[in-house]
Amino acid sequence: MSEVLTYPGPATGAPDVADYLELLAVMSQDFAMSLDIDATLKTALGRIMDYLEAEGASIFLLENEDTELVCRVCVGEVDITGIRLGAGDGIVGRAVKENTSQMVRDVRHDPNFASSVDEQSGFITRSLLCAPLRVKEQPMGAIELVNKTTGDGLFNNTDRYVLQALAASASLAIKNAQMAADLLRQERLRREVELASEIQRGLLPVPRPAPFPVAGLNLPAREVSGDFYDFIELPDGRIAFNIGDVSGKGINAALMMMEVSSLFHCLGKTVHNPSELLAQINAEVAETATRGMFITMVCGIYDPSTRMVSLVNAGHEPPLLLTPAGEIQEFPASAPPVGLPPSLVPEIGYVEEHISLENSSLYLFTDGLTDSHTVDGRPYGIDEVRKSIVHAASLPLEVRLPAIVSGLDQTTPLKDDVTLLCIDGGDESSEQ
Repeated sequence: MSEVLTYPGPATGAPDVADYLELLAVMSQDFAMSLDIDATLKTALGRIMDYLEAEGASIFLLENEDTELVCRVCVGEVDITGIRLGAGDGIVGRAVKENTSQMVRDVRHDPNFASSVDEQSGFITRSLLCAPLRVKEQPMGAIELVNKTTGDGLFNNTDRYVLQALAASASLAIKNAQMAADLLRQERLRREVELASEIQRGLLPVPRPAPFPVAGLNLPAREVSGDFYDFIELPDGRIAFNIGDVSGKGINAALMMMEVSSLFHCLGKTVHNPSELLAQINAEVAETATRGMFITMVCGIYDPSTRMVSLVNAGHEPPLLLTPAGEIQEFPASAPPVGLPPSLVPEIGYVEEHISLENSSLYLFTDGLTDSHTVDGRPYGIDEVRKSIVHAASLPLEVRLPAIVSGLDQTTPLKDDVTLLCIDGGDESSEQ
């Protein structure tokens, strides 16, 4: 078991080499064994203050993209922890900016002295010794000592050199602690993203075996997706369905996706009119949507007994209908995206389209499909989507959507989520 070093305090009179080396060894061991960098810095700062016989000491670190110096740790009679200065303000700011130690014997004659700190704390600063904290070329902050308590009350060059050396040791400890904290945050974020991804996958509907007439596919560009689709079998045999795309990417889009998907799955079981369902979803989302975020979305109901679809397109890509003659018809959006205040929805509300799927198939997709590229590097685009739909038309529904996206370049990460939904009105799919 390793021996824990103790530091007995400074020798009487001027610091000597043995005392200095012992202090450095104790501090190094403190930093190496530390699980709480703030507590360890405070202990080390107290040792430095005692060794150099100062009345108080503090560590200022750069924060807010290096625009502010914040007192992170403080020891002495007055606690100034949390006090903030501009990155270049005060003598401590000058030490950081110039990357040189500063020894001010009488702060009253230094124009850079930040008297506001004394005004806030009630402390009287007479002399200052300051050393920058830096690792390689990266400035981090500074250690500041105030008011020598022995001799003439002034710091000297020996104090300056000692503080510079101790600051170098503290800099490495702070940098290592920051890197460890960053790794911990990254690992925590990774676990949270994995959990969010798992929850999202759980929100997608379970594929139904043939001859079920609805199938979907989702290819997330990242661990979490802003796209979603769903379908619900209603008690009367009809099927409610939706597809949506949240503006933006990342966690915010994923959280919004989960909210809207959950709303559809809950409300869609009792509200069987697409226009009313979308209006209720919009009213709920508009109350909580982050400023500037919105969702393009298609909601619909398919009746296998009549092979009729009723749907509302709220700002989404136009669904494509492949007819028995091999022609493709588009159904553009008739309403703005979801997430806008209800006052911005047109007075006529959400207008429904009524589409016959007699021996036809309806394809819905997000713009991630049209914004992708083919294997040979060409933009996928709407024309390529149309060709792929026609080429895959004779395939069974369960393999049709994978066939449509098989031409996408997936050797590199997708730039956007790709989601497709198909409602098939062919003979076999209508046999429930």
